[in-house]
Amino acid sequence: MSTTRKKSAGTAAKAPRAKPPGELALSPSERMILNIVRRHDAIARAAIAAETDLAQQSVHRLVEQLIERGLLRAGAAIPNGRGQPSPRIELVREAACSVGISINTDSITLCLADLGCRVLEEVHIRTPPTHRKASLAAIVDALERMLARNGVARERLIGAGVAIAGFFIAGRSQVNASEPLQDWSLIELAPILEEALRLPVWLENNATTAAIGESLLGAGLWARNFAYLAFNYGFGAGIVLDGKPLFGTHGNAGELTLFTTEEAMHRPTLRSLMDELRAHGVMVDSVEDLRQRFDPTWPGVERWIQRSLPALNRTINALAGLFDPEAIVFGGQLPLPLGRMLIERACFLEIHRYGMGPDRPRLVLAETNGDASAIGAALVPLKERLFE
Repeated sequence: MSTTRKKSAGTAAKAPRAKPPGELALSPSERMILNIVRRHDAIARAAIAAETDLAQQSVHRLVEQLIERGLLRAGAAIPNGRGQPSPRIELVREAACSVGISINTDSITLCLADLGCRVLEEVHIRTPPTHRKASLAAIVDALERMLARNGVARERLIGAGVAIAGFFIAGRSQVNASEPLQDWSLIELAPILEEALRLPVWLENNATTAAIGESLLGAGLWARNFAYLAFNYGFGAGIVLDGKPLFGTHGNAGELTLFTTEEAMHRPTLRSLMDELRAHGVMVDSVEDLRQRFDPTWPGVERWIQRSLPALNRTINALAGLFDPEAIVFGGQLPLPLGRMLIERACFLEIHRYGMGPDRPRLVLAETNGDASAIGAALVPLKERLFE
């Protein structure tokens, strides 16, 4: 399997001699302190208490505990008005890492992230993951190489977030994935992944993890409430409300079951676009090939847009009415030029009493650099194990 990779500048420093993060049981207050420091990147210790309902003495004790555990460190003092300078508190980014794995219909992406949610490296496996065992072997090999390149000891990995295209069934224990991923479907997938990776695994829908990635590194930097439309082989959505992802009771929040069987054929899926292009003599090998080589002038593009707009318009109107988000983000594997074309043509219903309608969300392109689904998947274990 061929791979491409993108690596951040520099390598992770050696982790402190502390108990591995995966073995730590943090209290809710400790998790809250870690999250406050993460949001600020670095903050004066005296300023932390102002963002909690805890006494200054309690905050001081919690910070010291987290320093002893190797998750926080104190830096240079920061002037504090007329009082004594307060130490600068920051995350020990290299103390813990997690991996995100996005399993698409025609490729796999791995993302290694540190405690500060900083992407250390992203690796793209360009072979379709149609055979689960072979793909898992390639994932494990790619992960070991990533850890070695970035100087990350395996015991510093707190878990893996795995994103896959499909919806959950059987009490969230199985996935009904897209057709090319049949070998991953209708089985107890999490135990298989945990055995192969030798890590705790959080299994999520790829549209939801993409929304998580976008919430931390993209549109979520200015929009607390947004819907993320994942244009992939299929078509789904992830929802972020008040800065937090919405998973739903069964893990299927954002599953766009808005269409009849006949209408579903005209959803804005990249699978249907590839079919349309091939019918017009334009040969595309995969969704990734489509994304890399897309040309707005290809024959079949305009016809696909016209056929897909009714379903797209129904979707954005439903999301606007149900969640009243600040933005609807067009993302997934959508080629950027095609995304701009869809945003220009999509429209909201404008038939209202007295000719006055409600404010509508902004339609915007995804802003996350890299694979948002893999990045978001990498952040799930960090959130679940160490942050609020």
